[in-house]
Amino acid sequence: MSEITIRALGADEWETYRDVRLRALEESPDAFAASLTQEKQFEEEFWRTRVERSRRMVAESGDEVVGVVSVGNRSTEDARVVELFGLWVTPSLRGQGVAWKLVEAGVEQATAENYKFVLYWVGTDNGRAVAFASSFGFRPTDSRRPMKGATEETEDDEEMAMIYALSDDPSAVPSSVLA
Repeated sequence: MSEITIRALGADEWETYRDVRLRALEESPDAFAASLTQEKQFEEEFWRTRVERSRRMVAESGDEVVGVVSVGNRSTEDARVVELFGLWVTPSLRGQGVAWKLVEAGVEQATAENYKFVLYWVGTDNGRAVAFASSFGFRPTDSRRPMKGATEETEDDEEMAMIYALSDDPSAVPSSVLA
């Protein structure tokens, strides 16, 4: 395996983000609320806006993009909290530290932007994802929500909020996350 590098995409790299996002949706349709069919229809302006509204970070092996994660303030109004979302790694590199490097870069980005907590929503039935997030240092909260994109057949599926404290006081988890 080539060395894996992580970098943030610039606003002009919307095509890179679009391409990896569509690959992720094609390979792991159940991991995302959106569908490949839906997102393939979006025009350039949509992708440009999406790249600019959150920090998009990619993992690269040589010239190939092999993973992605996003960091942005999506699901909370608490200015101290940023969300990590859209984590995906190409199947051939799973279990080889790529996801760890992406999450690490996301946490570093959140720290650089002076956030105090990183929120990560994980499916309650996705033991591998819960174990990964826990091993990184994320802690489960009591906050639950229906799985995004749930259908009638999966309406009972839930996600739980996991929180990573960026400060010296991990007990100071915002009540907005705990509710």
